[in-house]
Amino acid sequence: MNNHEKKNISQAIGNFFLTIFKEQTILIVFGFIIIGMGISSPVFLTRRNLLNIFLQSSMIGITASGMTFVILMAEIDLSVGSVAAFAGVLAAKLQVMHGWTTMPAIALTIVVCFGIGIVMGIVVAKLGVHSFVVTLGMLTIARGFALIISEGHPISGLTDSFKYLGQGKIGIFPFPAVLFLIIVIICWFFLSQTKFGRGIYSIGGNKEASRLSGIPVDLYKIIVFGVCSAMAGLSGTILAGRVNSGQPIAGESHNLDAIASVIIGGTSLFGGRGGVGKTLIGTLILGILRNGLNLIGVTPYWQRVFIGTLIIVTVVIDRVQHRKEA
Repeated sequence: MNNHEKKNISQAIGNFFLTIFKEQTILIVFGFIIIGMGISSPVFLTRRNLLNIFLQSSMIGITASGMTFVILMAEIDLSVGSVAAFAGVLAAKLQVMHGWTTMPAIALTIVVCFGIGIVMGIVVAKLGVHSFVVTLGMLTIARGFALIISEGHPISGLTDSFKYLGQGKIGIFPFPAVLFLIIVIICWFFLSQTKFGRGIYSIGGNKEASRLSGIPVDLYKIIVFGVCSAMAGLSGTILAGRVNSGQPIAGESHNLDAIASVIIGGTSLFGGRGGVGKTLIGTLILGILRNGLNLIGVTPYWQRVFIGTLIIVTVVIDRVQHRKEA
């Protein structure tokens, strides 16, 4: 074997490992974080603590799953936290003050939240208003309605079946965590195995080319905003079940956490790249970081600084990669 052949083989091997590292960076980071936290705290890797991380991450993860659809289309939804609070209050009021059973109350709530998303999608797609502005306005509107419905006070006294949403278990696993994983699988199927999912990636990659190829861009956007709001509504009802009340001030950090989970997972803010599987990892990274930092005694103030820095670094890396691929 001559030197030229050896050089080609070395380059091929190097390119192979470089490709693996580029594609699986998030999993490598995920592994290092788990190892680091496990070394830092002996409590971290216990079964009880790991299940607690899944429970704490599940509600954000459900919201982030819906947010993934929106960000894949190069849009944003800042209203999810307020929609979650509105959903929790509405479902609680339907049950406690109007005598509705759990399933109809939750079903109607999710339908209403889906309608909220449809309205935002219509304004974005048909009127051309940027999603940042539309969802920022809905953030205030939904929070206002949550306060109006509840008259500014928590609505407590939910039934056991409602509380099961946030407190129940299937075997040793918290019900919200199981539901989160089921939603991730369903979202993965739609994004990777259906025409609708391929259309979302296409629109995020190049909206005008997608329109010219016959994809109904406006309809897809409207549906995606509806899905995102419905997911936020489901998350809000689960949160209400967990705390046994509809809280009008709940979900204040949902906006940041949901968007951060998607971005940290590697879904591009420019659209067209990423997926709900990466969002699952991003959600768990965020949950693990918060849990681990709590265990080693880092104050919540510094946790905010650390997580905010991580978001900025992730976006900068995405920007650099986007320029290289352009």
